[in-house]
Amino acid sequence: MRHFLDISSVSRDELVSLLFEAQKLKAAHLRGEANSLLSRKLVGLIFEKPSLRTRVSFEAAVIHLGGRSLFLPAQEVGLGWRESVPDFARTMNHYVDALVLRVFKHSTLIAMTDCSEVPIINGLSDIAHPCQTTADLLTMQELFGDLKGRTVVFVGDGNNVARSLALGCGTLGIRFRLAAPKGYGFDDAFRTAFRKHSPKGSLESVIDPIKAVRDADIIYGDVWTSMGQEDEREKRLRDFAHYQINAKLLAAAPKHARVMHCLPAHRGEEITDEVVDGDRSVVFQQAGNRLHAQKAILAWLLTK
Repeated sequence: MRHFLDISSVSRDELVSLLFEAQKLKAAHLRGEANSLLSRKLVGLIFEKPSLRTRVSFEAAVIHLGGRSLFLPAQEVGLGWRESVPDFARTMNHYVDALVLRVFKHSTLIAMTDCSEVPIINGLSDIAHPCQTTADLLTMQELFGDLKGRTVVFVGDGNNVARSLALGCGTLGIRFRLAAPKGYGFDDAFRTAFRKHSPKGSLESVIDPIKAVRDADIIYGDVWTSMGQEDEREKRLRDFAHYQINAKLLAAAPKHARVMHCLPAHRGEEITDEVVDGDRSVVFQQAGNRLHAQKAILAWLLTK
C-alpha cells in the first residue's frame, strides 16, 4: 500500500513523475478538458487544524478528477480520544478510497498507516508538509524549467514546511539554504535524515539573510509563529525582526529571483505588502498549483 507522508517517502523518479503528471493535469484543466480518473472514488478529509488552501484544493482536485470528497472536522472524529486511531482506520477502510489528514502530530499518521488499507496523504503535520512542497516544486519548474543547480533560500525557522522543501530540493539537485537566527535551524535528527535521503544534496544554514539571498533563485517565506506556537509569539517577533522579506532583502538578490510563501501570510511581519503584491512574487501562482499537484498525488495513489 502506497502512502504520501513526506517527500522522503518518494524516490527521485517518482517525484519527477508526479511533477510531470501535475503539469499535464494543469494543462488539461486550462483547456477545459473533463477528467474521470477518480470516477466512483471517495476521498475522506480529516482535519484537526484549520485550513483554507489544503481543504479547498483537495476538495476541488477530487471533483476535477470525477470523484467525491467527504470532510470530517476534528471534533466529530475525535482521533485518539473519542476512539483509537487503529479503530478509526479499520472502520474507514470500508468507507473511503483514500484519506487526507491534517494533524497536530505526525505520529497520528504513522499509526494510521499501520492499520489502513487505503492510501494516507499528509495534508500537514508537525513534521512535514509534502503536498505544499510538491506544489512549490511545480511552481519552480514552471519558472525555470530544469531545476538542478538552482538555489532556494528559506527565510524563517526550520519548520515542517522548510523540512519538506529541503528534502524535495535535495531530491532534485537544488541547493537549499536556511536563513534563520541561532536556535531556529534544523536539528541534528533532521540533518541526518536529509543526508540519508539525499547523500549528495546541498543543505546550508546562514545567519545573515542578506548574505543568504545573494545568489538566490527563490526566496521563500513562512509565518514566524505557526499554529501551536502562540505562547512564543513575542519572543519570535523579536528574534526574527531582521528576517523580514522586504524591498531591502530583494535588492540584495539577483533580479531574476522570485518570492514564494506557503500562506497564510502575516503581512507586515515576515513579509511586506510591497513584496507579496509585487512583480517578483509568485505567491498566488504557487497557491493555485496546490490544486494540480494534489491531483497528481491522488492519481498516483488511486490509479494504476
